[in-house]
Amino acid sequence: MRALKSMVELVPEIVVLRWGHRPRDFRVTAHVGLTARALGASGLILSDIQDFDLQRNILNVVKNWGGSFFVQVGRPWKETVQEWKKNRGAIVHLTMYGENLETSDVLDRIRKSSKNILLLVGSQKVPAEFYSRDISDFNVAVGSQPHSEVAALAVFLDRLYKGKELKRKFEDAKLSVMPSRRGKRVIENEKSCEKCASGP
Repeated sequence: MRALKSMVELVPEIVVLRWGHRPRDFRVTAHVGLTARALGASGLILSDIQDFDLQRNILNVVKNWGGSFFVQVGRPWKETVQEWKKNRGAIVHLTMYGENLETSDVLDRIRKSSKNILLLVGSQKVPAEFYSRDISDFNVAVGSQPHSEVAALAVFLDRLYKGKELKRKFEDAKLSVMPSRRGKRVIENEKSCEKCASGP
């Protein structure tokens, strides 16, 4: 995968398609992108909307914290889905109405397909066709209760990768965290600097 180093076992490759973004959703969509990057996805496609501020903000994180996560804006969602299917990738739609991660074998079936994944993450109420066989190969629920799409994305990626995504190293990082029991330690250009070292 492009964004990962020495973690080739993190397959398949996943790209998140964010649908229904509105200006008031800026922060949530940004968190969708950052969560996707942090937990193993290769990129974010913001469909049908050209929000260059959002793109710039996420790419600034990539610039400082490493990896090669990409962000595309304005691509029509139908065109993206059709292209993905043509290249024999799988479409996974995250929805509270889908097959439950815990009570079904949907994750096993996704893994056995060995296909790269386009992960559909909605904002507004999604079109009914998202649930159809023409669009989604899998409709997957992280629980069957109302909840945040950011939470659903995080749980899905962590379950799919079985926690391995939390161990990877990002290439060309200008900044990285030095885990510690107290305070906040950030490594900058391979030199240790302490920020808010007196934290809680």
